[in-house]
Formats: sequence, structure tokens, C-alpha cells
Amino acid sequence: MKRRIGEIAVWRVREFTVNHFELRDGVLHCEDVPLPLIAREVGTPVYVYSTAAMQRHARVFKSALASLRDPLVAFAVKANPNVAVLATLAAEGFGADVVSGGEYRRARAAGIPADQIVFSGVGKTADEMELALEGGLFQFNVESLAEAEMLSHVAVSMGRVAPISFRINPDVAAGSHAKISTGGAQDKFGINAADLIRAFEMARELPGLEAKGIAVHIGSQLTRLEPLEAAFTKLGELIVELRAAGHSITVADLGGGLGVPYDPAAPLPPSPADYAALVDRIAAGWGLRLVFEPGRLIVGNAGVLLTRVIRLKEGPKCPFVIVDAGMNDLMRPSLYDAWHGIEAVAPRGDNIVADIVGPVCESGDTFARARVISQVEPGDLMVIRTAGAYAATMGSTYNSRPLAAEVLVNGSEWAVVRERQDVEALIAGDIVPPWLPTGGRADGASRRGGT
Repeated sequence: MKRRIGEIAVWRVREFTVNHFELRDGVLHCEDVPLPLIAREVGTPVYVYSTAAMQRHARVFKSALASLRDPLVAFAVKANPNVAVLATLAAEGFGADVVSGGEYRRARAAGIPADQIVFSGVGKTADEMELALEGGLFQFNVESLAEAEMLSHVAVSMGRVAPISFRINPDVAAGSHAKISTGGAQDKFGINAADLIRAFEMARELPGLEAKGIAVHIGSQLTRLEPLEAAFTKLGELIVELRAAGHSITVADLGGGLGVPYDPAAPLPPSPADYAALVDRIAAGWGLRLVFEPGRLIVGNAGVLLTRVIRLKEGPKCPFVIVDAGMNDLMRPSLYDAWHGIEAVAPRGDNIVADIVGPVCESGDTFARARVISQVEPGDLMVIRTAGAYAATMGSTYNSRPLAAEVLVNGSEWAVVRERQDVEALIAGDIVPPWLPTGGRADGASRRGGT
């Protein structure tokens, strides 16, 4: 019986995390496109995303919420802000959760309707508030009383009314990595739950604000439902208090954070169906429109980082496999000690144990230690799995390495959706001040300032 239950659990997770990267005739494909073709045409390193995987994940998540009345599913743009990715999700009826003016602009460029955009984040500037009010949005998730005051001033100056929900900090430990946990009392996010009534009373007095509801988001890559249950229960208690104090609310934003399976040895994360059952059990009597902000859950397993082996180097315990992708391309292993599946695009059959590292001049530029992989040789292609979320979006040009290209696959079709950054253009962005010999831009163009 235990085995049968385990099989069901694996099937339920696989039902949601089918990633459409599979071996065909000994070569890894993304949908119907062989990855060596993309490497040959675009070069490496390159991110490759599957349209079918994103569509499937989006539909399974929305299907899990089918019993709810008109939920707003706002994709967390920070997970993957590529406009082609956002447009793919917009076609599935997703809105956007943004945390900057740049993300707001990307969401609008992708065709996401203004009334499906939630603007979160603790550091919204007056310019960003003005941008969103001018272009329209569903609501601001306000994270401090000082922010509410600034937003009131901006809205009044524009002759607008800003729809807001107050994000509360429920003081709930997410149970994920400390750097992606956002619901503890020590974290910078949200207002103290004890200050919520005062916040609503303040919003009632401030001109230009319409307080619609409350929001919560306790972190990312959550692998248990218990922290979410604690946070949602706290939210329910606050809804009762708000209504008892005479405040009318229409929205509850439950955030996102559901995890995806990175390491097959780790416990399986909850399924969307399990999550939806929790929401239904706790929020059924609230009578509010619910907002959800999934990110990693939708795109994490829909992408890989395709890289090429530069060389093998002898190590003290096992060889180093040096690839052309670096920590500047994928920061998660260095930043979070994150585990990613790594495999050869065309497995040779024999396995080795190796450290997989990049070319960046940091010891932290390590993707895996003592990992069992297929035997590889210089020039072979490899993929780093589950790289569709918090991957390309966190890329940098450290070591003067240009940002990697991004490719979107749709069946047998594929397209470059972000060109590889040109090194000359990267250098040309530097400006040499006039007192130095070149006296202008690094590319020779003049740009003098001062007197």
C-alpha cells in the first residue's frame, strides 16, 4: 500500500511538472527541437524554454482553482521577466505581479491587461507609483504606512484614486532558505498584523486611496503546506477584525511560493490540488475575490540552461568538468547552495563522478560537487535543469561576460527571445571622463559632462 501511495504522489507531481525536455534517439530535445541545433545556431550558454511546459503548468494551476469565483492569477514577473514568456502566460489568462517600474513596463509590453496587474514591493518610488497609476493596475500591495502616505500624495497630484491592499507580515517561518523567506517578523516585508486596523483607518483619512483588502506572501520554494495554512489562518482572523471595526474589504491576495522539485532525493512539494484544497478549506467563507501570485511553479521546470564543456581538469578527489556557463548566468547554486539537475545532452552511457564548475574567477562558481553524470568530453553539451525561474533574470555581466541568450520553443518551431549581449556593446556602455586620454565613451564616442 505504501508503494501505491508513493506512486500516486509521484504521478501527481509529475502531472504538474512535466517539462517537455526528453531524450529522443539518444539526444535531449526541447519539445520537437534537438538542443544541439539550438547550440549550433545560437551558441552557448543559452537558456531554452518550453512553451508546452508553461502552458501545461498554467492550465493545471488554474484548473486547481476552478471552484473559486473569478480568482486573479498574477504571475510573479520576477521569476522570469522575458516578454515572450509573459506573453505566453498572458495568452493563458494570467495577470502579473510586479515589483518595479521595469517589470510593470514588461507586463504591459507582453499584452497583460492593466486591470490584471498587482504592484508589490517595499521600495516603490513616486515615479513608479505615477507610472502604474497612469497606465492602470488592479491594486498596489502597500507594505508600510509611509508608503501609503507617499502613494496618497502621488495619487492626489494626478487626480487619481489608488486601489490598495495592505500586505501584512504574519510572523510565519516559511521553512525555505532564509534569503527567500519573507513572512518572518525580522523580514522587511509587510506591516505588522497588529497595525492593520490603524493602517485601514489611516487609509480612510488619506485622500486618493481606496483600501480594497489585505495581502500576504511568506516566501518562495515552499515544500510544506503548514506555513501557508498558518499564514492564511492569520489572514482570516484579520478579516474578521477588519469587518468588526467597520471596514469593507473585497480582496485577499494569498501570494505565491509553492515549490517545485529540484532534487529528486528531497521530499516532494505539495501539488496545486493540495494547495487549492487548503485555500478552499480556509477561505471558503471569506466572500472575497482571491489573488494568487505563482512564479517558479509555472516556469521553473519549463527551462534549462544549455552549456558546453570547455575542458576536464584533474581534481584532488574527482575531476572538474569546466563548462562555459558561469555563476553570472545562473546564481542560484552560489547564492542559495541550490541543487539543480545536470546531465549530458547526448549521454555516452558510462558515468563518472565530477565537480561541475564554470569559468568565473570565484570558488563559488560551482554548480555541483561530486555529482554522478554521464562521461563527457570537451565540446560536449550539458543542461542545467529547472532553470526557468530565478535564473536568467538574476544574470549579471561579472567578469565582463555578456548576458546569455534566451530561446523559446513551440513544438518544432523556436526563436531567440533575447539576443546574446554583445561584448562591444557592453564595453561601449562605459564612459571615460574628459580628463583621461580618450575623453569620451569607451567606444570613442564623445560624451562630456561638467564645465
